[in-house]
Amino acid sequence: MSQHDIGLIGLAVMGQNLVLNMANHGFSVGVYNRTTATTDEFVGGLKNEPADKVHAGTIDRVKGYHTLEDFVKSLKAPRRIMIMVKAGKPVDAVIDQLEPLLDKGDIIIDGGNSDFVDTNRRDKDLREKGLRFIGTGVSGGEEGALKGPSIMPGGHADAWPFVKDIFQAISAKVGPNNDIPCCEWVGDAGAGHYVKMVHNGIEYGDMQLICEAYFILKHALGLSNEELYQVFKSWNEGELESYLIEITRDIFTVKDGNSGEYLVDKILDTAAQKGTGKWMSQHALDLGVPTTLITEAVYARCLSAQKDARVRASQILEGPKDAKFTGDKQQFIDDVRQALYASKLCSYAQGYVQLDAAAKEFGWKLNNGNIALLWRGGCIIRSAFLGDIKTAFDKSPTLENLLLDDFFKSAVAKAQPSWRRVISTAVQLGLPTPVFSAALSYYDGYRQGRLPANLLQAQRDYFGAHTYERTDKPRGEFFHTDWIRERKLS
Repeated sequence: MSQHDIGLIGLAVMGQNLVLNMANHGFSVGVYNRTTATTDEFVGGLKNEPADKVHAGTIDRVKGYHTLEDFVKSLKAPRRIMIMVKAGKPVDAVIDQLEPLLDKGDIIIDGGNSDFVDTNRRDKDLREKGLRFIGTGVSGGEEGALKGPSIMPGGHADAWPFVKDIFQAISAKVGPNNDIPCCEWVGDAGAGHYVKMVHNGIEYGDMQLICEAYFILKHALGLSNEELYQVFKSWNEGELESYLIEITRDIFTVKDGNSGEYLVDKILDTAAQKGTGKWMSQHALDLGVPTTLITEAVYARCLSAQKDARVRASQILEGPKDAKFTGDKQQFIDDVRQALYASKLCSYAQGYVQLDAAAKEFGWKLNNGNIALLWRGGCIIRSAFLGDIKTAFDKSPTLENLLLDDFFKSAVAKAQPSWRRVISTAVQLGLPTPVFSAALSYYDGYRQGRLPANLLQAQRDYFGAHTYERTDKPRGEFFHTDWIRERKLS
């Protein structure tokens, strides 16, 4: 008998918490997992969960199934099935198993961290078979999945009305009355997963920027973890207020249960990655847009992974000798704050430039202001100034670059002296700041009316006859010079 509002496949922690979130909001949910024991353990264990995790009536709204056939039959028409399995081939395998069991108009939702290229393909394939596909980004981790994530759906627009109430009910809420859902339709095909990819790329950048700020404060000023806690606490009370600054503040208070020393100092300095930051950088190159900050953040993780090689190099390679910071300590802490803020603004500016380029490439109609709203709550990059980004695009929906908005232009102008002092000081002390530096280089490059690419084009024409345009001729006219014949011999 058809009874459930929605079904979910894949009962890892994210899947389980999304099920509870839906059921806690009054929706009936059927669940299926390839391993039946996992299904039984999850459903059977609900009675032992605390009331803040499993609300009154939730247990009666969740039912597990041991076969896909019974699971599919239990869903109301049009069937809404959310897949929460590992991205890539596992998603395709589940879709292949579901297809013969579904009717035209049924809806398949991929809520994993899928590559938007796969989502484009799946949307096209399923449309041809009469099924509707949604690829949706879900951000916020395990806690967000349970209490309210940021949800970024895209795909078959006709499917949106059938999942809108569920998705917006379970999403994070923002606004003066805490009633604006961090979930809205993004666009066609892979647009939802593309926006999630950009979110994750910005997350890479934000995290690396915070790490560079920490590294500078620790090694240039010698701040203790107690002092770092106070710095990040104060930063989280101003324009840098954000989830990542908040958790960084908390990290500096945690001690190792065995040694009694601060845990952060016990953690090996090698960072892992799951690929979404890399995907963003790769597609930036395909689109020809300079997403330099996020790409440097990816490379920073790659360099961190070369731990053994770095340890060997540290015994051989030299940097500045006897270099010490000699300036005003409190002023420099504030300089780092402003450099972090300006760099974050550049990160978001680059992210939106890439979104605009992708929208043009794929014919998506993205609402940049709404995308900022999606990220204001529930997700990892939620921060105070996302409201300023929404305001900027509300004022000018076709804004070419966030740095051109009056608010952001003045914020970067104010931070610029500090930004330059921090990077130059780090260089003098031999402290790496790849992402701070990439952000400033992007800003300086973007504000130049003329760059040295004229010489680059002359070089390309010299050795490869690639031609060039001229400043005194209309754009689109190309010229070639026989440089060997025209050169002056010494």
